Amino acid sequence: MVHHRKGKGKLDMADSLDTESPRATMRSALAAVVPCYNAGGRVRPVLERLAAFLDHVIVVDDGGTDGLPARLEGLQLQVATFAQNRGKGHALLEGFRLARAIPGVEAVATLDSDGQHDPRELPSLYEMFLRERADLLIGSRTFDERHVPLRSRLGNKFTIAMTGLIIGRRLPDTQSGYRIHSIRLVDRILDDVTPGRYETEMEILVLAVKQGFATIAAPIQTIYEPGNTSSHFDALRDSARICKTLLRASMRFQRPST
Repeated sequence: MVHHRKGKGKLDMADSLDTESPRATMRSALAAVVPCYNAGGRVRPVLERLAAFLDHVIVVDDGGTDGLPARLEGLQLQVATFAQNRGKGHALLEGFRLARAIPGVEAVATLDSDGQHDPRELPSLYEMFLRERADLLIGSRTFDERHVPLRSRLGNKFTIAMTGLIIGRRLPDTQSGYRIHSIRLVDRILDDVTPGRYETEMEILVLAVKQGFATIAAPIQTIYEPGNTSSHFDALRDSARICKTLLRASMRFQRPST
């Protein structure tokens, strides 16, 4: 099931700061993709806040069984539904395909559906994205004792260190799903990234850095709820997939030496 809404005229992202404010251009020039799998009642507040900022909000229901369509009643959204669960990476790429088809969209944001990413931070992130002429902006969380349990904190720091060592660029958060992507990066993602589960986001990051796309990080709130049953990340299985993808993608997207 897919609902379509008409987009507005095309905007040049590089010139938008000179013609009108980023917050004004954001409404039509930025689309949001929200992959969703059994997020329950957490998802509607996220979507309502996004709809307050954006004309184009895309939800990809990744084979959920929690009655998502009923939770979306009354919201102006574009919805794609998988008959079976495929994984977050498949949902992200489907959302990118739908966003790419909307006239006037110059960038695509991604947010998780469970409330760990606050849509109210999106305007300031988009302003930075435009100001820095970025291709990939990653929302960076703070991994300290007040926000994140020791096990998760150590795991994230290990992944950050390993990613920096392998790709030659240290970023403060490599696992955050709160991101903004330029359309030219979206095109490369659709051409070259293999959809999967949580490891797909790592492959996108490696592609961006290794292929010379402008990649930056921006601070976001750390909203962490221990025991969040709407989170489907398997620490052992998915961490292994992420590490494997990091190594494989680093070799695959290596730019030839000059």
